[in-house]
Amino acid sequence: MAKQRNVLFITIDQLRADCLIGGLAEHVDLPNMRAFMTESVTFERNFSVANPCGPSRASMLTGQYGMNHRSVRNGTPLRHDTPSIASEMRKAGYLPMLFGYTDTSQDPRAFNSNDPALKSYEYPMPGFHEVTEMRLESSFPWRSHLRNKGYKFEHYWNVYKPVAPNGGVPKLNDPALYSAPDSDTAFLTDSFLDNMSAYSYQNWFAHLTYIRPHPPLVAPSPYNDMYDPTKLPLPTRGESVANEMTKHPFLGAIDPSLAIAGTAIGFDEVAPTDENIQTLRSVYLGLATEVDHHIGRVIQFLKDTDQYDSTLVVITADHGELLGDHFGWGKMSVYDAAFRTPLMIHMPGLENAGTRIDAITESIDVTPTILDWIGAEIPNSMDGRSLVPMLQGATPGDWRTYSFSELDFGNSSDPNARQRALGTTPSDSCFCILRDDRFNLVEFAADLPPLLFDRQGKWEAENVAEKPEYAQDLMRLTRQLLRHRMRNADHTLSLFEITNDGPKMTKRFT
Repeated sequence: MAKQRNVLFITIDQLRADCLIGGLAEHVDLPNMRAFMTESVTFERNFSVANPCGPSRASMLTGQYGMNHRSVRNGTPLRHDTPSIASEMRKAGYLPMLFGYTDTSQDPRAFNSNDPALKSYEYPMPGFHEVTEMRLESSFPWRSHLRNKGYKFEHYWNVYKPVAPNGGVPKLNDPALYSAPDSDTAFLTDSFLDNMSAYSYQNWFAHLTYIRPHPPLVAPSPYNDMYDPTKLPLPTRGESVANEMTKHPFLGAIDPSLAIAGTAIGFDEVAPTDENIQTLRSVYLGLATEVDHHIGRVIQFLKDTDQYDSTLVVITADHGELLGDHFGWGKMSVYDAAFRTPLMIHMPGLENAGTRIDAITESIDVTPTILDWIGAEIPNSMDGRSLVPMLQGATPGDWRTYSFSELDFGNSSDPNARQRALGTTPSDSCFCILRDDRFNLVEFAADLPPLLFDRQGKWEAENVAEKPEYAQDLMRLTRQLLRHRMRNADHTLSLFEITNDGPKMTKRFT
């Protein structure tokens, strides 16, 4: 009888990598993920290749750069026939179970215009079996759960407003309407645990995706005030918002500090004071600790049911979060905090558990890794590469020496504030980032100058692109960026050849 091979793929929404490795790690309690790191391989330089949520997940689940799948904004459709983790797991005999969401905008060519699938950008990626719907803007099962438990709310979004315990005016870090056992994170975990026991005697694949610590930043007690805002480090930033905005036209197009108002519901006029910034950072860390608690429950379930040693467990995030760095919030940014994510993989039979790998990895590597481990074919359309060799202790000699990310910052219909300020169109409201061991190059599709950050200099505090002494580095990196795009142009069919004997295909990676 073949050895059982299960896959649990956990994605945390908007978790910064430095909560586990870096500056915030010593300020947030994540005991379960830290314990998991000792039983896994941790990839210390992992980056999302696309932001925000929909594009980042499209890339992670299809193994493709945004330049190839082109689902580049929340609401931009993904082609319905794009190979993905769901389609390829089905070919291998697995039912791709989804607990949560994928934020996939559906291909309008595959549905009638009245179909509900075309009314929300949060639909599941084709091929997934949605066991529990847990989409941020829907979450109907969780809403019903709250109502059935007696919670009173007229409008759904009121659920995300802090509630003052004394009935007065709520503060930023007052607790949520619901208790910790009834939170969205707890509800999703309960659903996973309630559903998975019966699958222990067959190969299974589950994609478990947590909304938190994605805003709205509201947490149930005790997570809402678990961390003292006055004891947290201040964000990484310059002297003033004005100095930040003078680095580059893209950064100067809109005041980044105004985005703080979008992090908490009911606080539209919240000012970007240090007190407010630190308070919201503390709530974010509390939400991260809540997610960690429930991940601990999931891992313990695998151990208690004797499935841990037959399950490939991947824990990562879809993208990062500025959290006040450079006076900004969210992930629509050029900075590493918005793209760098944790990646930890537990593979059965791992002989180098606890290892930390410094080689550059990308979010598109996760799907090929899973397919490789179960013995499935990796489609040529996938730009990512399997990490199984690294999990076995061997880094391929031709491994990448840089990472590549993309972001579309515009709207395809009504121009947003940044588009209006820069005068960009839907087609050129985008940029890409090339990161090597020393530099980050940001190149824009619009007629805007590049950005260049030097780790050996002032790093992201200074744009050195226009300094003469960096001209050769700028040219070298620009050429590398061009070569990267040329080498990774869509390979879905490009390595097929139609011959008199029928189609022949060359494998992209060997």
